[in-house]
Amino acid sequence: MTTTLLIKNARVLVTMDEQRREIADGALFIRNNVIEQVGYSADLPAEADDVIDASGHVVVPGLINTHHHMYQSLTRVIPAAQNGELFNWLTNLYPIWANLTPAMVQVSTLTAMAELMLSGCTTSSDHLYIYPNGCRLDDSIEAAQQIGMRFHAARGSMSVGQSKGGLPPDRVVEQEAAILKDTQRLIESYHDASRYAMQRIVVAPCSPFSVSPALMRESALLARSYGVSLHTHLAENANDIAYSREKFNLTPAQYAGECGWVGPDVWHAHCVQLDDDGIALFGRTGTGVAHCPCSNMRLGSGIAPIRKMLDAGVAVGLGVDGCASNDSGHLLGEVRQAMLLQRVGFGPDAMTARQALEIATLGGAKVLNRDDIGALKPGMAADVVLFSLDQIAYAGALHDPVAALVFCTPANVACSIINGRVVVRNGLLISMELPIVLERHNQLAQQLAELAR
Repeated sequence: MTTTLLIKNARVLVTMDEQRREIADGALFIRNNVIEQVGYSADLPAEADDVIDASGHVVVPGLINTHHHMYQSLTRVIPAAQNGELFNWLTNLYPIWANLTPAMVQVSTLTAMAELMLSGCTTSSDHLYIYPNGCRLDDSIEAAQQIGMRFHAARGSMSVGQSKGGLPPDRVVEQEAAILKDTQRLIESYHDASRYAMQRIVVAPCSPFSVSPALMRESALLARSYGVSLHTHLAENANDIAYSREKFNLTPAQYAGECGWVGPDVWHAHCVQLDDDGIALFGRTGTGVAHCPCSNMRLGSGIAPIRKMLDAGVAVGLGVDGCASNDSGHLLGEVRQAMLLQRVGFGPDAMTARQALEIATLGGAKVLNRDDIGALKPGMAADVVLFSLDQIAYAGALHDPVAALVFCTPANVACSIINGRVVVRNGLLISMELPIVLERHNQLAQQLAELAR
């Protein structure tokens, strides 16, 4: 059955189209799950099956989260992992995560996705790389289908435990043949390559310090045989660099190149310590980067040279990263932090508010290898979010409402539409009973912490 949705009277409608138009008194007309018309309210149809009055709101394309570990919402601010750099942080948390159950993966995914959706995110990747006690990526996929999030589910993996010189304990790694077999199963079961797809599968060995070069190469071959994307962590901090030099006698970027992990179908998380040669390689090959500023600050990893990457033509998207290395999943907050952190690292003009917003929309779409999300124009997926300007955070900032979204205190959405379906209305998530989920989430988080004692 055909349904139509009209969003009209927007204070500003930010299109992110080729001209980067910002339309005062803007409107969108949506048919089913696709944007059909964009323009001034007076020029669009006056009626639809559902009409949303966007007076006093900024309307923007749904934000895109390119890196996350949603299960980590169960282990926020664990005392043993509140301080220390990446490797120390991981070694304190691996034993806790070893007790994850399928129910924990599912409820943490719902919680993390709810937080993202309320912050303006409509598409998210998630990198699940630990599978104890019968956990499967299917648990995350079912949660995404339930809540209505556009989802790129990354089948992560770890195969090199401490006994083989890796970082994770042996009890949380898998056999490489089993990893590849399950990854193939997931692609064949769930991957949707069609335009406007709500579900895609990503091949995603965890990191150079937790999988072998053979698995990296075999994973690339598998992904390309099915036409799916590749994702991993790379060059996150100084210890990450040292590991690559010691084990492979290569920089992380050189290692990625040796393993076939460059190209427009690949994106790497963090790249805080990516050197100039690595930046040039990524720009030349169309390799993407997921920038996670809050997590990088939290773990003291450094400031990723995003300004340099953008100038070199590298595709850059934003990621909130794991809920235990960020302790937040607010994507609009990450937009603000990305802008501020580049100014600290590279000068006060290193990134504007609109450039940061573009990274979170068009940048994220490019990183995920999609051309159907990230902008509000005819033919694009109907992923739209509305932020109300009628709140104290924006008082005195209405001379530039678009910049206010980024400069001012990060707000939650008033309304969110994903694939043409309203999932947040009047600031409330309507696709799920959030209080029930949060109660269950907190119970399981407590149980997980107690199991590690």
